[in-house]
Amino acid sequence: MKIGEWLGRLSYELLQGSLDTCVEDVIYDSRKARENTAFVCIRGSARDSHEFIPDVLLTGCRVLVVEEDVTVPEDVTVIRVENGRMALAELSAARFGYPAKKLTTIGITGTKGKTTTSYMVKAILEAAGKKTGLIGTNGAMIGAEKFPTSNTTPESYVVQEYCAKMVEAGCEYMVMEVSSQALMLHRVGGICFDYGLFTNISPDHIGPKEHESFEEYLYYKSRLLTVCKTGMVNRLTDHYEEVVRDASCRLYTYGLETKADFTGDAIHYASNHEFVGIEFDIHGFHLHGKVDGRVRVGMPGKFNADNALAALSVCSLALERDKIPEEAFLNALENVRVDGRMEIAYVSKKCSVIVDYAHNAVSMESLLKTLRDYKPKRLVCVFGCGGNRAKDRRYSMGEIGGKMADFCIITADNPRFEKNEDIMKDIEEGLARTDGNYIVIPDRREAIFHAIHNATEGDMIAIIGKGHEDYQEIEGVRHHFLDREVVEEAVKEME
Repeated sequence: MKIGEWLGRLSYELLQGSLDTCVEDVIYDSRKARENTAFVCIRGSARDSHEFIPDVLLTGCRVLVVEEDVTVPEDVTVIRVENGRMALAELSAARFGYPAKKLTTIGITGTKGKTTTSYMVKAILEAAGKKTGLIGTNGAMIGAEKFPTSNTTPESYVVQEYCAKMVEAGCEYMVMEVSSQALMLHRVGGICFDYGLFTNISPDHIGPKEHESFEEYLYYKSRLLTVCKTGMVNRLTDHYEEVVRDASCRLYTYGLETKADFTGDAIHYASNHEFVGIEFDIHGFHLHGKVDGRVRVGMPGKFNADNALAALSVCSLALERDKIPEEAFLNALENVRVDGRMEIAYVSKKCSVIVDYAHNAVSMESLLKTLRDYKPKRLVCVFGCGGNRAKDRRYSMGEIGGKMADFCIITADNPRFEKNEDIMKDIEEGLARTDGNYIVIPDRREAIFHAIHNATEGDMIAIIGKGHEDYQEIEGVRHHFLDREVVEEAVKEME
């Protein structure tokens, strides 16, 4: 392939060399440079990869994409662009043959709920018989196969690579969590989403190496509505008018118990020995005819009704040309599971067990408050706190546990390089500010077993802090550990 053939959608200036130079791949990590590659220079928060040009040239690489004038041998092709990150996105798309164009793409952004909503969208599409790929916080999924990712939205090259794999695997749809950082750093550059979904916004990700202000954060979040054909926005989100101000797409709204294009109401918290979740009615849906009805969502909490309504709303548009059985659409979320996010790990007449990633006081309080809505006989919370993190988190989590749970089991999380006993003592100090009941069981596996084996009828057990993490980090070593697996072991032993 000639480098010039990859530049069709990119504004550039040829400083020297030839656009007929042959290339096989695009490289943005200097350590991966080799012959027949194009190296894209990017100015990062820590390093400017223009500095690595001499090392790159030693590998035999003879195509550079730069943001500034450089002095290099005459046999090197140098292409100057305004923004290296955007160039990387467009070159990556071209290198993989513009795979996103061969998929129906759904981008999801929001401060909360991106991961859960993306899994719900995938579940609905698959219930409709559509093979679907997903890219997000918990990694990439192509059908049932999982791949790790380093960011909520990976670098643009990785995004395009996964899109290409999805096409090769026969996927029709691609669902992606789109972070504000991804929009700011052009990780989704080169993609015009068929559908963009905006769930909500609140102050977050403001600080060093993230966003300078809430205004900047909101600005980049709202950029999704400028890079999609059809947008779906929560009508009840804070700052709604600012979110949609610059939208260039066809716009729809959704909302629980409010006036919107797609609505939901009659919310019911459902809990029995077979099902823990939420039910609600939907209105305004059309799939080759009116589809209004009762939806069951196999995840607790009103906010998951909100996530479900978002997913159903965008999917109703994406599937409106397909003849989807009404039952498949309405029942798609009854058994939905998201690793470590309000995940129902076990339900019986005796107790229900929820695994969640809540790892600070705010998320812990929100979780326990939600579970209280189900009026359990006892709410039991199994938790610890990560080491080498702010101590205040330990005190506050201990205090929240003491105030909101009927019984707490303090245990290990990821101690990292700290002594677990020191972390647990700090948690105890916070819990001691309350009159809450608790015990200390340092071994997390033993703590989970104890909670399940000693459960009484009507108990709801929340195992929090690690969620989807499949490891426990001790003295810099990661040992395999997944809360859900331990729950399954404890239940099997009990049975």
